[in-house]
Amino acid sequence: MWHFRLWDVQDVAVFLSITLYMCHLAKAISVHSPQRSLTRSVQENVFFSVDVSCIGIPTFQWNFMSGAVSRTIGTWRPDGDSNITLDYSSRVQAYSNGSMGLSDLRLQDGGYYVVTVTEPTGSSKDAGFVLKVNEVLYEDLQYLSVSAVVLAGLVALLMLSMWLLDKAYRKIMAWRRRKEMPENDATELQPL
Repeated sequence: MWHFRLWDVQDVAVFLSITLYMCHLAKAISVHSPQRSLTRSVQENVFFSVDVSCIGIPTFQWNFMSGAVSRTIGTWRPDGDSNITLDYSSRVQAYSNGSMGLSDLRLQDGGYYVVTVTEPTGSSKDAGFVLKVNEVLYEDLQYLSVSAVVLAGLVALLMLSMWLLDKAYRKIMAWRRRKEMPENDATELQPL
């Protein structure tokens, strides 16, 4: 005969506790970001926003990678302990939630940024961002300035021609008035 044993309440509670603990360990670190692909222009600022949840006080490490270069930007903790590399020390703002601000962008700042969140237990999780840095095209500014100079020259030429035409008009009108006046301009005085 087959005997089926029903689980009692205590067995179910232990099973659920173990299951929940395992699920919690599997999702111990979560890193969310509203935007993973960013585009900025040279000399602008960028903010890499992350929302991290984990067990304990995490350590955040930011790295930069491009086709030619891979380097560490810095490491910090929410308690204020930070270590920013010399190349980035004047341009990086570290935030206690793991976010990072980078100011005064350069063309070579375009690439892939990775934040690694590490728990005190040793588990870690990565999140990546792509930054595209656009160059300000000075050719457009040159075209604009040349166009402005040409338009200013045309305005000056039109104003000069209007002034000359006004002078010519006044001289012609004065000449006509003189021509219409009688040649003998002798006026007789009469006694009072």
